[in-house]
Amino acid sequence: MRFASKTVVVTGAGGFIGSHLVERLVRDGARVRAMLRYTSRGQRGCLDLVPPDVLDGVDVTLGDVRDFDAVREIARGADAVFHLAALIGIPYSYAHPQEVIDTNIIGTSNVLLAAKELGTLERIVLTSTSEVYGSAIRVPMDEQHPLQAQSPYSATKIAADALGLSFHRSFGLPIVIVRPFNAYGPRQSARAVIPTIISQAVAGMNLRLGTLDTTRDFTYVADTARGFAMVGGADEALGEVVNVGSGEEVSIREIVRLVGEIVGRELLVEGDEQRMRPAKSEVSRLHSDSTRAKTLAGWEPEVALRDGLRMTTGWIREHIDAYRPQEYAV
Repeated sequence: MRFASKTVVVTGAGGFIGSHLVERLVRDGARVRAMLRYTSRGQRGCLDLVPPDVLDGVDVTLGDVRDFDAVREIARGADAVFHLAALIGIPYSYAHPQEVIDTNIIGTSNVLLAAKELGTLERIVLTSTSEVYGSAIRVPMDEQHPLQAQSPYSATKIAADALGLSFHRSFGLPIVIVRPFNAYGPRQSARAVIPTIISQAVAGMNLRLGTLDTTRDFTYVADTARGFAMVGGADEALGEVVNVGSGEEVSIREIVRLVGEIVGRELLVEGDEQRMRPAKSEVSRLHSDSTRAKTLAGWEPEVALRDGLRMTTGWIREHIDAYRPQEYAV
């Protein structure tokens, strides 16, 4: 399906990827309803960083995906739902697993139950994560790679994916599951490693990091958002799980070197124990095979890593006051 002229709900619209997806959908001609979690300060998260001409076309609704009535009401009369709302902090999931379970599993269940009750949605796009694979058993990692719950967070996403597929098979709901690898880019918080590295580098600090030799598959966020829209709209992807990743495996050590080149100085790294995952929970290697995204939806990444890091560094320089590089963000 094409989302132009469609009414599309985005849960988690105030998040990093969510805000970029909202921007993508609006520019593609969709009527977007953005669901944000209520705060007494009226904060809209990353949506506040979206260009005003985009936000003018967005209907913002406050609510919580753990509230079935709220989910059903925002989905009523919509053509599609992109469900991105989740608690994604892996260290946070160690400290508060119940909250993560409630948000990620019950929240997804509410989206599915609302879609089943309404019976009018043409597409429900659920957000998975490469973390469901755990450390690579084989590379590149396609959608048949075994699932390994190495953190409470990843366990909740495995469960949410299984729920989505079960509702497709049991009730015929038009489900697509997009499984992004490590998105990065403008608006991302220091919870993630790339903005952590860049914000500390821009502040002139020695870097405080955890493990340097883990590898990740970093995908520029504009490519990720485009992947959500293309894969989510592909009829061939109905009932499927589809990876969205760059296909390149890069170590954290290499990211440090590249950022050092961009900022023009050698970056010195100090190990920080609090940034280390428990040994059996550490995902040491991620490397995507996104062939299915190309085959089913014609999606391929467009932004090279160096270019993406350069654009991200420029954005963080302009917004360094929004970061606290001396603190550990979970």
